[in-house]
Amino acid sequence: MMLRGRKGKYAPWALTLRLAGAQGVVPIITHILLDEDIEAQAPKGRDLPRITQKEMGTGKLNQGPSQAGTAGIGRADFCTSLPLAPLGSPTCLDKARLVTGLRTALSTLPVASDPPHPLPISEGGGESGREEGGSGRLGFIKAAGPALPARPRRLDPLRCPPPHVTAPTTSSTASPLAMALFGALILTLLAGAHAELPGCKIRITSKALELVKQEGLRFLEQELETVTIPDLRGSEGHFFYNISEVKVTELQLTFSELHFQPDQELVLQINNASWGLRFRRQLLYWFFYDGGYINASAEGVSIHTALQLSRDPAGRIKVSNVSCQASVSRMHAAFGGTFKKVYEFLSTFITSGMRFLLNQQICPVLYHAGTVLLNSLLDTVPVRSAVDELVGIDYSLLKDPVASTSNLDMGFRGAFYPLTEANWSLPNRAVEPQLQEEERMVYVAFSEFFFDSAMESYFRAGALKLSLVGDKVPHDLDMVLRASYFGSIVLMSPAVIDSPLKLELRVTEPPRCTIKPSGTTVSVTASVTIALVPPNQPEVQLSSMIMDARLSAKMALRGKALRTQLDLRRFRIYSNQSALESLALIPLQTPLKTLLQIAVMPMLNERTWRGVQIPLPEGIDFVREVVTNHAGFLTIGADLHFAKGLREVIEKNRPADTRDPRTSSAPPPSTAAV
Repeated sequence: MMLRGRKGKYAPWALTLRLAGAQGVVPIITHILLDEDIEAQAPKGRDLPRITQKEMGTGKLNQGPSQAGTAGIGRADFCTSLPLAPLGSPTCLDKARLVTGLRTALSTLPVASDPPHPLPISEGGGESGREEGGSGRLGFIKAAGPALPARPRRLDPLRCPPPHVTAPTTSSTASPLAMALFGALILTLLAGAHAELPGCKIRITSKALELVKQEGLRFLEQELETVTIPDLRGSEGHFFYNISEVKVTELQLTFSELHFQPDQELVLQINNASWGLRFRRQLLYWFFYDGGYINASAEGVSIHTALQLSRDPAGRIKVSNVSCQASVSRMHAAFGGTFKKVYEFLSTFITSGMRFLLNQQICPVLYHAGTVLLNSLLDTVPVRSAVDELVGIDYSLLKDPVASTSNLDMGFRGAFYPLTEANWSLPNRAVEPQLQEEERMVYVAFSEFFFDSAMESYFRAGALKLSLVGDKVPHDLDMVLRASYFGSIVLMSPAVIDSPLKLELRVTEPPRCTIKPSGTTVSVTASVTIALVPPNQPEVQLSSMIMDARLSAKMALRGKALRTQLDLRRFRIYSNQSALESLALIPLQTPLKTLLQIAVMPMLNERTWRGVQIPLPEGIDFVREVVTNHAGFLTIGADLHFAKGLREVIEKNRPADTRDPRTSSAPPPSTAAV
C-alpha cells in the first residue's frame, strides 16, 4: 500500500510497531520518509488516506492512549514491493535503515501477545473532522473514498512466519556497564548479608592521646638518642678534615602534638626541637695535624610521622605503614683551639654535611620504632587465648580500625569457644553495640552475644552441672528432702533407706543473657534430680523436677579484666509430669533456693569474678570505670593508666632477630627532607 501527502509531497509518517516482550506491549515509534521510487509501484485507481500539514507536527506523534514520553526523531527508509515481500526477508530489510543505525530482522522480534488490530476509521469524513479537535496531534486515519470490502485476514508474519523462513537465533546481551553495576550490587548485598557483627567494640578518644603522648615521647626520646651518624670526611684545598664519633647528648622536644587523622589513624607532629651533639674532629694541613672533640647543636628540628593501623591476616592490630618527614633548619658548631679560625672557615662544609646526615638518620629510626618495636607491643594484645581449662576467647579484629578526628574505633569478634571445639562458633544475632560517648579516655562495649557465647561454651564443655552426694548435701536440706519423700523411702529395702542422698543439678539448655537499660539478667533452666546412692548398687531416683532461675548480673572492670557478680533473683521448681506433683514440690522451694544461695552461687561468683581479659596491650590498665546499660548491649567508660612504661614492655617483648634500623632493608615510606 502506498501513502502520500498533500500536493504530491511525501510527508513523514509515524509508524508504530507493537512488540510483545517480557514487560508487555512496547510502542516503538520512528519516522518514515517515502521515496519517489515507491510511488511508481503503488496500485493505480486506489485512493489513499491523506494527512494535513497541521497533522504532520513532530511535537506530538500518535503514541497511543498512554501518550508515552518522547519519541525519537530521525529519518528512516521504508521499503515496499508489490507483491509484498515476506517481512524479515533480506530484500526488504536491507533497505530499511533505522534511526539508531541497527539492522534487526523482524522475524527475530518477540511474538506479540495480541493479534494486530485494524486501524480505526473515524466517522466524520474529510480532513476537517480531524482538525476540529484542535489537539495538534495525529488521530485516527479515515478512508478518503468509499469503504472497500473486507479483505481476508492475512497471517501475521510476526506470529506465523512462512515455513521457508527460519528465525535466526540471537543472544540478548546487556551492556558491560550495566553488568558491572549489577555485579557490584550483588557483591555489596552478599557482603552485607555475610558481614560479621562485632561482639566487642573499643573506642579510644582524643582525651587518651595526651597520656599516650607523654609516654610515647619518653620512648621516642630514648630511641632518637641512639641515632648514630656516620663519619664525615672531606677536603678543601690543602685542608683535610674528618668528623667521627658523633653522639646525641641532649634532646629537647619543645612542641609536640599527637592527634587522630582519618586515613592515617595516628599522626605525631614535632616542631622546633633541638639536639645537642658531640663529635671528634681531625684536621690535617700539610704537615700540621689537630684533633679533639667539639660540641654542636641542631636547632629547628621538625618531624612529621603518621602511623597506619590495620588488621593482619591473623586478626591482630598492626602498624602497617609509617610515613615520615624530617628536617633540620640550622646547625651550629663551637670550634676552639689553635686551628679555630681554620675550623670556622670550614664550618659551612662541616655543618652542612652533618645536617644532611642527621636528616637521613631520623626517619629510619622512626620507621624501625613503629614497624618493629610498636608492633612488638601490639603483639601483647590477646587474639585467641585460653580463659581457663575449658573455654577460650577470640578477640580477632574484624576489619581495619576506623579513625575520625576525635577517636579511633575497633571492632572485635568477642566470642568464646570450647577448647575441645576450637572451630565452633555461635552465630551472632544480637544487636551491634554502638559507641557515642567521648567524655572518657576509652570506651568498651559488649553485646548480648559476648555473654551468650560464654555461657554456651561452658554448656558445651559440660561445666554447667553440679552433683552433691552424702556430706556435700547440707544437713538441713538432707533432712527436709528425706521427710518430703518419706513415703517413698519407707517402702524400700533397709539397705537403701540409710543410703547417702544425692542432689544433682544439670543445666538443660544454654543460659541466655538479656541486657536492658534497667539491668542485666541471665535466664537458666535446669533439671534437679534427687536420688539415693546405695554402696555398690545402682542409684534409686526419688524425684526429678525442672528449675527455672533468673540471675541478675553486675559488670565491672578491674585492671584489664571484665568481672561479673551474679545474684539469684527468681527461682521456681515444677514437675514436668503433672500439675499435682508440682503442687507437692512447693515445700521444697525455700530449701532449694537456700541451697543455691549458699552452695551454688558462691561457686559461680568465684569463677566469674576472676574476669576475662580485655584486648589491651600489656602494661595498660583501666581506672575509674562507669558501666551504662542499653537495649541489647552495655558500655563501660574508663580512663587509662600505664602500670608499666613502654620501654619496659617493649624490651620484654622485643623480637630476638631485631636488626639495626640503619641496616634495615625496608626503606622508610617517606625520605627525610633536607
